[in-house]
Amino acid sequence: MDDDLWALIEPLLPPWPERSPGPWPVPDRMCLQGILYVLHNDIAWQLMPLELGFGSGQTCWRRLERRQRAGVFDRLHRILLAESNAAGEFDWSRAYVDGSHIRAKSGPPHLRHNRSPVSQSAGMASFSRGTPSLPMPAP
Repeated sequence: MDDDLWALIEPLLPPWPERSPGPWPVPDRMCLQGILYVLHNDIAWQLMPLELGFGSGQTCWRRLERRQRAGVFDRLHRILLAESNAAGEFDWSRAYVDGSHIRAKSGPPHLRHNRSPVSQSAGMASFSRGTPSLPMPAP
C-alpha cells in the first residue's frame, strides 16, 4: 500500500481502546495489508502466513470486522469516489442506475393497505390444480 492511500485511510480508523495487558497489537497499516492480502488471494483467514508480518488471520479478521462496524470502508469509498470524480476519471455518460439490490414492494400501494392477513393469503394465486386462481380485487 502506498503512502498516499494510507494517508487517506489512517484518519478514518477508529481510536484504539485502552491498552490491555498482552502483546502489542499489530500496526494498523500492516494489518490492513494482511486484510487486503487475504481478500486479494481469496484464501481462508487461518491460512495467512505469519511470515509476512501482517499478524494472524484472526487478528486481521477482527480488525476488519471492527473497521466495518465503524463505517471506515463506507467513508473511504465515498472519499475515493469524490477524488476520482474531481480528477475527471469518471465518464458519467456511461453510468446507469442499478436497482436490482432494492427490495421490491408487494403490489401497488393502494392494494397493500387495509387488507387483513386472511384476505392477503386468500388473494394469492394458487397453482395446485393446474389452473391458476387469480387474486380478487380489494373492495
